[in-house]
Amino acid sequence: MYDYLIVGSGLFGAVCAHELTKRGQKCLVVEKRSHIGGNIYTEKVEGINVHRYGAHIFHTSDKAVWEYVNSFAAFNNYVNSPIARYHDECYNLPFNMNTFTKLWPDVFTPAEAEARIAEERGESFTENPKNLEEQAINLVGRTIYEKLVKGYTEKQWGRPCTELPAFIIRRLPVRFTFDNNYFNDRYQGIPEGGYTQIIEKMLEGSDVRLGCDFFEHREELAAQAGKIIYTGPIDKYFGECYGPLEYRSVRFETEVLDMPNYQGNAVVNYTAAEVPYTRIIEHKHFEFGTQPKTVISREYSSAWRPGDEPYYPVNDEKNTALYGRYRALADGEKNVFFGGRLGQYKYFDMDDVILSAWEALKIL
Repeated sequence: MYDYLIVGSGLFGAVCAHELTKRGQKCLVVEKRSHIGGNIYTEKVEGINVHRYGAHIFHTSDKAVWEYVNSFAAFNNYVNSPIARYHDECYNLPFNMNTFTKLWPDVFTPAEAEARIAEERGESFTENPKNLEEQAINLVGRTIYEKLVKGYTEKQWGRPCTELPAFIIRRLPVRFTFDNNYFNDRYQGIPEGGYTQIIEKMLEGSDVRLGCDFFEHREELAAQAGKIIYTGPIDKYFGECYGPLEYRSVRFETEVLDMPNYQGNAVVNYTAAEVPYTRIIEHKHFEFGTQPKTVISREYSSAWRPGDEPYYPVNDEKNTALYGRYRALADGEKNVFFGGRLGQYKYFDMDDVILSAWEALKIL
């Protein structure tokens, strides 16, 4: 008999397992995949730690969270500075003075950049933006929107920017300094040796069953534990009784190349609508690798269908309301706790996942 059944071995479940084990609780962790770690799983290919489910860059302004993850692995000083490629042009992200001075050869100072954006915004300025297009033009003007936002965003979400909520683009940094660091957080880096080692250490002391689908053995598994921590899709837990929640999924094409350096940067976004993938990740650059070969992954965004991996919740008005109905059911469940990106139908950065798990542990 176990004190806790934890469904899913991603970061939320692993943090809970680690902290509960420290309290003397006995945990069983079940994972439907053949490996632990959820979407932060990394695997060695040609000596390179490959982020199998997309790039994961740890960043936080919370010192306690930073010290916590560093207790499981040493983190390097990687700084996320992606590149945007539009046809035969390359620009720095996030939008900053490096972007502006290359985009507009007659712009050299922050005042000139602000004036150019204001000029481009012109009559298109909207006091209360109703969609992503209006919000983006308000932020950066029409040229940057057309070249570096529109195509990429519509590929990512599978719908026109005029049909996407304005809040999606509000997270995008715009700086009038020569600063290519995407994140504003105090702490940032990649674990030396990949993320899987962190999850392995967190799960020490717990029993782990891989290739075990909770829904195929639901009654048997539930009978083995006093309480359940569930990190899968919340709608699936309730048999999609109100209908399915929507997600965006991502497909990866990964290949090994017989060259030491393919694109010179870990992340290159492809912003033209005609390019079918959203970005290319070159994994070795996360850890400043010098291996003779390299590994790249092309990312293709797609609508989620049953059997696909759900990545991003679609937090529009319809799905938010639907999640609210499932949340009400979850609140009525006895001794079942819902957590993580799928269990809470919310996009989380990794530090947010840890903070959310810590909050849950206060009542577990």
